[in-house]
Amino acid sequence: MARCDFRFSFPKRVRMSEVDPASIVFNSRYFDYLDIALSEYYRAVFGVAMLDVDSRFVRSEIDYRAPCHVDEVIDLCMACDHIGRTSFTLAWEFHGAGGGEDLRCKGKTIVVHVEGGRPAPVPDRLIATFEAYEGRQVRG
Repeated sequence: MARCDFRFSFPKRVRMSEVDPASIVFNSRYFDYLDIALSEYYRAVFGVAMLDVDSRFVRSEIDYRAPCHVDEVIDLCMACDHIGRTSFTLAWEFHGAGGGEDLRCKGKTIVVHVEGGRPAPVPDRLIATFEAYEGRQVRG
């Protein structure tokens, strides 16, 4: 996706504890940033951190493009890309701050909706809320 295709963006400053001796972010920290992006995205979409919905990450993939450095502000961008029967796919990208196409990494995460410990159909109310926020159809 192009940077401008993401409605949601959250700024995150890189801290000293997140980088190696060369002041470059450790690869594993990008998944910490993903967790921050997801929490803030849910808060933007649902008004809360979606605490009343049980869901599980089942797959995440990441493509690294350029490093992030200590004290730099990066924009964590996320969108609901697709909703299937029991899961939805979130597309995300991290960019240098400022709204441009300074892509640092991108990825996708598949989240399964769960009820009673088993995969269950994504509720219509969640689908409707995602679609209202994104301003487009994401189902099917």
